[in-house]
Amino acid sequence: MDGDAETGRVSTRDDAALKGSRERGVRMRIRTRRAAGLAAAAILLGGGTLARPPARGAPAAQLHDASDGEDWPGYGRTYGEQHYSPLAEIDAGNVARLSLAWSFDLGPGNPASIPVAVDGVLYVSSGLSIVRAFDAASGKLLWEHDTRVADVAGDKLRPAWGIRGIAWWNGKVYTGTQDGRLVALDARTGAEVWTAQTTAPGDGRYITGAPRVFDGKIIIGHGGADSADVRGYVTTYDAETGKRLWRFFIVPGNPGDGFEDETQAKSARSWTGRWWEHGGGGTAWNAFTYDAETDTILIGTGNGAPWNRKIRSPGGGDNLFLCSIVALDAKTGRYKWHYQINPGETWDYNAAMDMHLADLRIGGRTRKVLIQAPKNGFLYVIDRTNGKLISAEKIARVTWASRIDPATGRPVETPDARFPEGKSFELWPSERGAHSWMPSAFSPQTGLVYIPKLETGAIYTDRGIDLKNWKRPDRNAPGLGETFDLALDDPLQNRSELLAWDPAAQRKIWSIPTVGGFNGGILATGGNLVFQGQIDGIFAAYAADSGRPLWRFPAQAAVIAAPITYRAKGAQYVTVLVGMGTTAGVVARALGGVRVDARTQIKRILTFRIGGTATLPPPPETPPLAALPDADYQPDPALAERGGALFNLRCVACHGINAEAGGTAPDLRSSGVPQSAEAFAAVVRDGGLVQNGMPRFAELTDAELAGLRQFIRARAAALRTGK
Repeated sequence: MDGDAETGRVSTRDDAALKGSRERGVRMRIRTRRAAGLAAAAILLGGGTLARPPARGAPAAQLHDASDGEDWPGYGRTYGEQHYSPLAEIDAGNVARLSLAWSFDLGPGNPASIPVAVDGVLYVSSGLSIVRAFDAASGKLLWEHDTRVADVAGDKLRPAWGIRGIAWWNGKVYTGTQDGRLVALDARTGAEVWTAQTTAPGDGRYITGAPRVFDGKIIIGHGGADSADVRGYVTTYDAETGKRLWRFFIVPGNPGDGFEDETQAKSARSWTGRWWEHGGGGTAWNAFTYDAETDTILIGTGNGAPWNRKIRSPGGGDNLFLCSIVALDAKTGRYKWHYQINPGETWDYNAAMDMHLADLRIGGRTRKVLIQAPKNGFLYVIDRTNGKLISAEKIARVTWASRIDPATGRPVETPDARFPEGKSFELWPSERGAHSWMPSAFSPQTGLVYIPKLETGAIYTDRGIDLKNWKRPDRNAPGLGETFDLALDDPLQNRSELLAWDPAAQRKIWSIPTVGGFNGGILATGGNLVFQGQIDGIFAAYAADSGRPLWRFPAQAAVIAAPITYRAKGAQYVTVLVGMGTTAGVVARALGGVRVDARTQIKRILTFRIGGTATLPPPPETPPLAALPDADYQPDPALAERGGALFNLRCVACHGINAEAGGTAPDLRSSGVPQSAEAFAAVVRDGGLVQNGMPRFAELTDAELAGLRQFIRARAAALRTGK
């Protein structure tokens, strides 16, 4: 076992609220007949996986794609990560009567997380991996466990984005932590069962993604390639004991140290120069899918480290396995096959978006496929048995490539897309992608993929960067090896929509415009419904086949996370967490005029059912964005420029580009703290707000703090004067 077992901090719980586990014998008889009918319907409609699910009493039963939908035990509900439930008590005919059943206000930190629900209990992780259990029908808090991330994370709290989801298996709930731990909790009491340290101190790796369970194992990856010399890997543990089983490195290491296996030696041939000195990247920070039929775990990998291939691999090369879907033997971790989305990735494109498994009728026969809409603007349909491309078509504006060659599976890149000789290139999609981490969904009922699509571009260049002598900034600060400018004067910039796409025919079926340049994750259901939230606080349901708007609820906060649905005490429920979190708040100007104030915004669990009678209190008033009077402020452009460069390294990921915050953290232009050197040092250098998720920057000198203060105060002065 990696790490030491600890006792979690547990609050009082009501045993009666968990009696659903003792009623399973009655419920099983009711559900078995229904599950068989739903599975058969999925097969007839050409979606879903065809293998027979395990018996309902087995831990794997509800994780199988053909399960009855009674529970939502994993990030995408099932192994196939479809973000779909066959439940149909709430349907297109009665969803207009959907209303609030209960709500729960969360504390500080990230609320953009996907819960799980099993046997009538809802499990939620928010903030810095604080896990709570609720009676799913009543909203009664059963227990709470604080993983104490703020006490131990140190530099790994940069950026303090928190965890996007959790997992369940056989009476245990699993969460990652930003400091790199994988923690198993007793689902009944919240007590810690085991913990494994998946990263090393000071290595720049941190966890923001949800763990995934498959066949009694649990897999976790990590992030960090944008801000440290990181070599990506994934690790698998025994779900019962926490014993480490196997680890797979996504990019090869230093050849001088020898390779872990033959696959690493082969992938090293696709790299040049001394890539290992920069880490290489390829982190698997979000997407995992399990194909139970072939016992294959599929990994969606990330971008290069640094972004610019001219630095990490100056002689070119595909740089395996960056921006790839990698298939591994689930028992051993041995390589099976891969498909590389972007060979030689250089734009922060990655394949870390959801990978849906489905059986589709294509060319007159049923194909076992994997469907993915990664960042780069194409939707891919891949044969999941061998990794061969079936089709790929554009779903958004794309300037970096004209098409994907069906014969080779490789993109046909646009001249100058890699900005040769210091040129600039207008890249669409930008680093935010045509699809970000907010989950898409696949419905075997309609055969459609539902994508929270973005339209965003940027100007890329490496002009002025010393490519031969480039070094990454220290202490978990972004180091890209190139620059990008999001300030495009283009009517398509910072738009978004809910897109319904036919992956078999590779064509658009319908779309609904959404607000600004970000939108929420997707849930599809057997009731011919698609649920999605928006950054303006609207949570809505649409007809899955036509896109017809059917229901909307004013959530009083941005809805970024994807909803889930499940049954509790005989009724179907829908739950979503609301509030701005993670990367969505970095670019305030991308929010379509919506202002999210981090100090007053709602962070809340909302749970709905037909006939719910709960109400929300009046929303807090969002104060106008205004800078406080600053009588002592004196302009110093040179000092402000130095402070701005430091702000872009240390602060931008949470407090926003140009100190214009989008709600992930406070807008510092309206804060009085930067006006006081003592107060500023207490918060920034001494860690006075670490428990709220504000990292400590102990390395900053007095001169650097002075530059940061000057930059923020200059931005506040510009806000006051409107310049």
